[in-house]
Amino acid sequence: MNKLFQHRILRSLTLAAALLCCAASAALAMHGSVAVPGVAGSDFSFTARAGHITTGDGNNVYFWGYANADGAVQYPGPTLIVNQNAVVTIRLVSRLPEATSLIVPGFSVSASGGQPGLLTREAPPDGVTAVTYTFTADRPGTFTYYSGTHSDLQVEMGLLGAIVIRPANFDAADPLLRTAYGDARSAYDQEYLYLLSEMDLETHILAEKGLFSEIDTTKFWPVYWFINGRTAPDTMLADEVSWLPHQPYGAMTMMNAGERVLLRMVGGGRDMHPFHTHGNNFDQIARDGWLLATPGDTGTRTAEVGVIPDKSVSDFTLTVVPGATHDAIFTWTGRGLGWDFYGHADADPATLAPNECPGGLLDPLCDHGKPFPVILPGQQEVAFGAFYSGSPFLGAAGSLPPGEGGNNPNSGFAYMWHSHNEKEMTNNDIFPGGLMTMAIVEAPSAPVVVAP
Repeated sequence: MNKLFQHRILRSLTLAAALLCCAASAALAMHGSVAVPGVAGSDFSFTARAGHITTGDGNNVYFWGYANADGAVQYPGPTLIVNQNAVVTIRLVSRLPEATSLIVPGFSVSASGGQPGLLTREAPPDGVTAVTYTFTADRPGTFTYYSGTHSDLQVEMGLLGAIVIRPANFDAADPLLRTAYGDARSAYDQEYLYLLSEMDLETHILAEKGLFSEIDTTKFWPVYWFINGRTAPDTMLADEVSWLPHQPYGAMTMMNAGERVLLRMVGGGRDMHPFHTHGNNFDQIARDGWLLATPGDTGTRTAEVGVIPDKSVSDFTLTVVPGATHDAIFTWTGRGLGWDFYGHADADPATLAPNECPGGLLDPLCDHGKPFPVILPGQQEVAFGAFYSGSPFLGAAGSLPPGEGGNNPNSGFAYMWHSHNEKEMTNNDIFPGGLMTMAIVEAPSAPVVVAP
């Protein structure tokens, strides 16, 4: 094994341990509802220009991206948070070696200025001449935008992003009006975005050298896979950390047991990515900004997540399609674990808090009153994971040897969410990395907001 390869493995593993600690410690922030980070409004000014991003193995990769106003160029582009029925305007200029543009699938977009292009009007590479795109955000949901010019190269280079359109009656402070599509079928407690993409390193190396004639996009061979522009373990950091100035969006997933978590998934590259949540199934409630419901449907009730659209699809892996968006509701209840995960082995179910069993306090699938089914081995007989609290019960800490644990201060349950294509869990063939993050389920009273 050569020394460079050894260094990459050591750095990846060491950084993973350090960042997992930072991410878990960040959970000690105020209790509240997590919202997708981004730029709110309806009038935006983008500049397409080049920069460099950092990957989880310590590499530095040249990319093209969109910068909002005077901000840093970023990968992916700024997530736009827009209100339903707003007239959205995006002005774009290009400081890239070639003309570029922006398209928004799902909407009727008018373009003016710039120069003619194949799919829409384009901003020439002079850094001055602007093209303006205008559309009405006439329906809520999750959407995407990306370059409509030389897309096989420019999307690969990083010209892509997400749009979240809030429904007209949206109110983040009101649980009844905190919805994705305007009614109870899409109500949620926490909200996360997962924009999935990949990179062919060779293309980026040639582009940085200006050797565009040598780039052959038909020989696409990605070696990096991203969630929100970061590869693991960087996905587990908070948003806007100082050493990732061009990658401001994290992907650390946190929730309280029993909460409805809205997962907004976007296919940002040219590959399909099977996103796997483990633990419990999610219910896909929408695709491409359309609820999976029949006309007149008011929702179907499930024991796990409550009311959802009648054509929702329950699964534990969602194949995120290039250019498509998918919305899902995920709820972790611990149903069917085989023991009372709150530790109420001898408790009368009538004395338990209402939020400790979304299916009802007497629901046998919640396993209330059941003790842990086996005797745990002694401390000298096992190796402890960094997230183990010392107890098999949610929110309860047990004894651990000195120096063990520490990444789970609220004693939640932690496990990976990741691509089910195992190669995508690497950084240039080094595991762990790539399209992977952690999910932490906290007890009902614990905080879930990840601090910056």
